Amino acid sequence: MEFYAPRDPGELKRAREKARELRGSQWWKRRVADGVCHYCRRRVGAKALTMDHIVPLGRGGTSVRGNVVPSCKDCNTRKKSLLPVEWQDYLDRLARDHD
Repeated sequence: MEFYAPRDPGELKRAREKARELRGSQWWKRRVADGVCHYCRRRVGAKALTMDHIVPLGRGGTSVRGNVVPSCKDCNTRKKSLLPVEWQDYLDRLARDHD
């Protein structure tokens, strides 16, 4: 298991505030309008989508357009603070286990 240094609490607070602003933007509203999860591709409806940081805030990610995707609650909860490569490994393991 890899360890990482926690972010400065003030920096984390600012990143979360930026995420709240982004969620209120027209750009984000267009992103969630189709109601499809970025990860599992299920259609869950726009109101059921959450904002997931591809690179989590706690791992150095930022609240910018290129680092957030609409995610269903199930995927967002399972992904936790995994980096994209770690999340892909998890999905690959699931696929192998179901074969």
